[in-house]
Amino acid sequence: MAVKRRFGKIGGTVAWHGFQSFVTGEVTPEEAFEIGKETARRMWGDKYQVVVTVHLNTDNLHCHFVVNPISFKDGSRFQNKIYNHRRLREISDEVCRERGKSVLEHSDFYGGKSRGAYWAEKKGHSTHRDMLAKDVEYCLSVSYTRETFYKQLYGLGYEIDKARMSVKGKGWERAVRLRGLGFTDEVIDRRLNRNYSYGYSFVGRVWNTHPPKKRRSVLLFYIAHDLGYNIEHSRDVAEIYIDLLFLIIINAFKVIKEVKDAVIMSVDLRHQVKDLEQFVYDYKFLRETDIHTFPQLDRYIEDTQTKITELERERGLLRNKIRRETDPEVLADNRAARSEITKNHIEPLRKNLDRAKRIKDKSPHLYDLVRQEFEMEAPYRRLDRNGRMIFKDAPEKGAR
Repeated sequence: MAVKRRFGKIGGTVAWHGFQSFVTGEVTPEEAFEIGKETARRMWGDKYQVVVTVHLNTDNLHCHFVVNPISFKDGSRFQNKIYNHRRLREISDEVCRERGKSVLEHSDFYGGKSRGAYWAEKKGHSTHRDMLAKDVEYCLSVSYTRETFYKQLYGLGYEIDKARMSVKGKGWERAVRLRGLGFTDEVIDRRLNRNYSYGYSFVGRVWNTHPPKKRRSVLLFYIAHDLGYNIEHSRDVAEIYIDLLFLIIINAFKVIKEVKDAVIMSVDLRHQVKDLEQFVYDYKFLRETDIHTFPQLDRYIEDTQTKITELERERGLLRNKIRRETDPEVLADNRAARSEITKNHIEPLRKNLDRAKRIKDKSPHLYDLVRQEFEMEAPYRRLDRNGRMIFKDAPEKGAR
């Protein structure tokens, strides 16, 4: 904290944490500590403060590193990028080899996955690669030639680079090669050929079945119509009902889990909702706080921040009294009061403030995605004169 105060960088990450494990029975606690300290010196020692500890609470000894993100030398901030992880590993291997200890040879970081994919999987969330793999699997199951396979992917909203055999969804920074998902050219051709052969009549002369394409769903429109919500009611952000927006998305994805032919056509929207429980959690928060629109959300954020500031001032006064107090009973009461303010008032408010800010940040993009989905659903539905919905097949011309 002294270093952070010196350079005026109090906020942000408190510390970075790393660890270094050893083969069971290969090192003593003293050896592990020396290896850990040397690794820390080479990795961070010329710029950053590091605490090194050895833990003895598992079958294999391991070191923990706790790194101050602010440099004591020039106040620069340690960003903890993937190349830092690789450099730490290189140094760790180097120090271990010098001391005749084992290292992991030729193993990938995160099991060959990206950092984001690794931690998403750890938390039980689906990544866009997971969802893409499921879409590719579906498209292969209903295709019998390369062209029908490409059309199915295109129909789900993906862009396809046939030369590289890579697929990209709207808003993605880079395309994903199918072979990286396990769909090599050989696998794809084998699946397509098998589907083609199954489609022949018993005598094997003509193709007599059509690929069972998923029925184009008007899922969001149906749910919104049932709730009395019109996505076209306004383009003014101030009039968007955030709680209903979340409810529409939640209901849509619950239906998809139960109804096989229900589908969200927008790739970006399907990939945005990776954690449905988080959407349910945010929706409950909006209902409990009676927040419906962006202005209401802004007022809640402002009011909550004001309450936190007032409570922090009150806690600060108690902290000053504690410093000066000599009576043990009064001191204990003041400490209890300070703890009460922190745990039962400030911490819950901060948690709600963070949640409200997160909802505010992601809601405009979600609204745009829902509008996009409504536009994609438009060719497949209409209303009669009484406002009742009529489902229809998409027109041949221009349909995807």
